[in-house]
Amino acid sequence: MRKLLFLFLLSITAAVAQQTSPLPQRTSVETTTREIRRDVPLTNSIRRAFEAGTRDFSGKPGPNYWQLETDFTIHVSLDPHTQTLTGTEKILVHNNSKDDWDRIVLRLDHNIFRADVPRGFSTPAEQTKGMVVTSIKVAGESIDLTEQRLGRNQAPKPGATGLKKTVATVYLTQPIKAGSKTEVEIDWHTKLPGGPDGLGHRMTQRFDSTLFQPTQWFPRLAKYDDLRGWETSPYLGPAEFFNNFGRFDVSVTVPGGWIVSGTGVLQNPEEVMTAEAIKRYAQILDSDEETTIVAEEERGPGKATAAGDQLTWRFVADKVNDFAWATSADFIWKGTRANIPGKGYVPIYMVYEPERAKSYLNAAKLTRHAMEFYSKLWAPYPFPQLTLQDGPSAGMEYPMVINSNQGAADHETAHQWWPMMLGTNETRYGWMDEGFNQYMNILSGADMRGVPVSLDGFGQSYGRISGSEDEAPLMWSANDAGTGYSFQTYQKTPLMLSMLGGIVGDEAVVNAMKKYTAAWSFKHPSPWDYMFFMNNELGQNLEWFWYYWLFTTESVEGSIANVSGKDDKTVVTVNQAGQMPSPIVLKVEFESGSEEIKAMPNSKLLDANTAEVTWPVDVWWNGSKTFDAVLDFGGRKVTKITLDPHGRFPDEDVTDNVWPRE
Repeated sequence: MRKLLFLFLLSITAAVAQQTSPLPQRTSVETTTREIRRDVPLTNSIRRAFEAGTRDFSGKPGPNYWQLETDFTIHVSLDPHTQTLTGTEKILVHNNSKDDWDRIVLRLDHNIFRADVPRGFSTPAEQTKGMVVTSIKVAGESIDLTEQRLGRNQAPKPGATGLKKTVATVYLTQPIKAGSKTEVEIDWHTKLPGGPDGLGHRMTQRFDSTLFQPTQWFPRLAKYDDLRGWETSPYLGPAEFFNNFGRFDVSVTVPGGWIVSGTGVLQNPEEVMTAEAIKRYAQILDSDEETTIVAEEERGPGKATAAGDQLTWRFVADKVNDFAWATSADFIWKGTRANIPGKGYVPIYMVYEPERAKSYLNAAKLTRHAMEFYSKLWAPYPFPQLTLQDGPSAGMEYPMVINSNQGAADHETAHQWWPMMLGTNETRYGWMDEGFNQYMNILSGADMRGVPVSLDGFGQSYGRISGSEDEAPLMWSANDAGTGYSFQTYQKTPLMLSMLGGIVGDEAVVNAMKKYTAAWSFKHPSPWDYMFFMNNELGQNLEWFWYYWLFTTESVEGSIANVSGKDDKTVVTVNQAGQMPSPIVLKVEFESGSEEIKAMPNSKLLDANTAEVTWPVDVWWNGSKTFDAVLDFGGRKVTKITLDPHGRFPDEDVTDNVWPRE
């Protein structure tokens, strides 16, 4: 019986095989058709958020949106002789989530300076013992810091694991209830690495024992959100951070004569500054000129600072996602102002060592322009001050602080909008931080030079990069982008927004992003929030666009395949060899003559002898790679046709975009 059944099934399989035509084998690089995807993937994380109502297809925060808040009180002291910070901190954790926590996750970024942790393309200037945590209490209960070795099926016990890595987990005896507040207390110490061998940002945090520039220098609670719960990506060096917003009250104790700058507003100038410095400090907002608060010759206790062997500088910052500072006995301290639209004057401070004074000659001017320009572009500068800090990391940003001289002043100031105002996940989606920054730097640079901004050519240039196996898609975790990290995180986004401007207009892109900024200020937008918000604001379903730019490394590869004429009409056969579709834009030039150019519904006249005509991307939805664009401008002779005349659509070979061939 079983043999008969087997023979019967075999006969059916054979019959089906005979009726099914096998797909032809591929024999050439080019194909005549393509399957165009017109929606964006929705990962498990964004589906969960949609189901919970924390996010939705409007691109705005959903009705059930929530986020954590972490309020820090930190006391830290610096010993310049051992180059060590010793700190105690209290974190008031607002569990605004809907979940009870049986654990908390800590970020211990300074463990990247240990010899036994994974790293990306960064080299610490010096190997240290990292972040040495000596005590943790949660809700008053001491945590056992003995490292747990968890087996595959072994349940964790109350205690800690990973304290020698950049991400640690603390398992709790009593859960932290949803909607509750809990205090976490941590004692710790860490050495700031110094020396000539550091490679990468934040890998060197001091000049000998004379200037210290601590960054990511204290234990913090990891981000917990509606998308993934705890963010546990390790700190590898190149990719940056994803932090909770909250309040910082930070007291920094240093030797007398050492000036301290940092995030927030100085609370006790009368305790740490001389009477003359306080007088100058109070004059900063009176002029656009630079005011010297502490001069080069004013060194030591009683001259650079108030008298005393040790002084404690206290800073408070509200609604920020990090805190950075710098200190030196040699700092020159200057100040000026920026005029923020709708807000008024905001102080700009600079602290730097005398030997690098030349690098700060134009720093205030550039920073002022950036603060004022980006305030008009996106939203008013949200913080009460901005400080430029000298040090080994001359290109890094924190709330109200940029570790920069004039070289990166514009770029680092722009970071005060993202991620300091819109708290994007830089670890995963660096393009929403660095990429948007590069885009706005282009706009700011043109304004600074007093010339019209032009994004022509940017989108087209991606065709020369597309297809590289070293390039990770923008939606690939930036933390794991490898050798292509710089292009993926920094350089590709302006090219994408150039093409978007080629479709909807550059002004429309800027206006939509301005409203996106308002919708997500001091919140945590995801890529899907950005995509759907832009779709709604621009009034188009652009999911096809976002799919190809964010989830793939494809290009358009357009060309003019043929031009023919019949009955006063010209037929331009346009080919798109790539997988990414784009609208068709043709610049048509005519022989001079008195006959008026006949109008086409999808065209506009550029001058008496030139027209530009556009077909929407929809013409490619049938899967064909060629389209016959019919020009019906009347009897005037066409002398030249240029495909993608503004250079907005990715194309490696632009020589085939012109007819007749040059």
